[in-house]
Amino acid sequence: MACNDIIVLDNREMNSPSRPRALTILGSRAANSDYAEARGAELLLASEDPATTSAFEGIVGRSAALRVVLDQIQTVAPTGSAVLIEGETGTGKELIARAIHAFSSRRGGAFVTMNCAAIPRELLESEIFGHEKGAFTGAVTRKVGRFEAAHRGTLFMDEIGDMPLELQAKVLRILQEQEFERLGSTTTQRVSVRVVAATNQDLDRLVSEKQFRSDLYYRLNVFPIRVPPLRERRDDIPLLAAHFVKTFSESMNKQIETIPSDAMWALMDYDWPGNIRELQNFIERSVILTTGRLLKPPISELQNKRSRPQPITLKECEREHILKAIRESNWVIAGPHGAAARLGVPRSTLMYRMRKLAIMGQPPVPAG
Repeated sequence: MACNDIIVLDNREMNSPSRPRALTILGSRAANSDYAEARGAELLLASEDPATTSAFEGIVGRSAALRVVLDQIQTVAPTGSAVLIEGETGTGKELIARAIHAFSSRRGGAFVTMNCAAIPRELLESEIFGHEKGAFTGAVTRKVGRFEAAHRGTLFMDEIGDMPLELQAKVLRILQEQEFERLGSTTTQRVSVRVVAATNQDLDRLVSEKQFRSDLYYRLNVFPIRVPPLRERRDDIPLLAAHFVKTFSESMNKQIETIPSDAMWALMDYDWPGNIRELQNFIERSVILTTGRLLKPPISELQNKRSRPQPITLKECEREHILKAIRESNWVIAGPHGAAARLGVPRSTLMYRMRKLAIMGQPPVPAG
């Protein structure tokens, strides 16, 4: 296979711990690293992990949207301030929190996690503050709470929007005073804990509806980080797909070396409402179904599930408008009946916008 038909994912070029590693494109396309420029090519998996580093453990990607987040991590991590991570389900908010801890002066301490939505309401206070033996029926031993366990470290409070109102005032006190009492105790415990909270809800709306305390919201929202959904960072899909193929191939003792172009086109075009978690599960299923060295994903599943949400940003509206014109032009870009003419723009302008919006210039090849 010629070099200009191959994309190699390789992490050897950028070994600096301060940034994610690169997508290397070989051959005539090397001058432009946008994946859209390499449409129609097969993706070969390099022997090393394509996109992760020790600094950003588990965070895969190189898109502009992700780089903004990584810059924010490096900016806020050394400060010790509270951070509120906002993003849809499945976008990797816990990985962002772990990266903040890893870049902070508290990295030698514990990173403690708790999901406020997963713990039963009646047990949540005990989980947060701990309890003494005999504090309530069933409390047969002393229990250390999450704040105490995170002393000199970081506490990641996921799904903070689901915390009951009656506990929010107590959590606010810990954030402000760095002290609390275990349930059943009158002894004040002092701690030094950095809190990183996360939510997939609109906390502004919850505050206006009196479902979330405004003072706690302002205390947590010192430095907000928005994690973009996968549909806003399509350039990262090849890297993520390669990373998951490599991970699952190794765990299943398989030798998968290539992701075919039609499969990559389908992955790039799908909106992934479940974000990275949905892509990860899809790739795992694909690896299970593959028997040779060429990945054979069930592309028809993505085509059958295509129920695109209405675009909500200017970028998404522009992408949908361009795609509609391309489809109506039968994927012809130039000429009097091409998509550029339909849109009333020069061909070069349309090609530039397609690259920026990660729109590939060929229709998907039917799965064999």
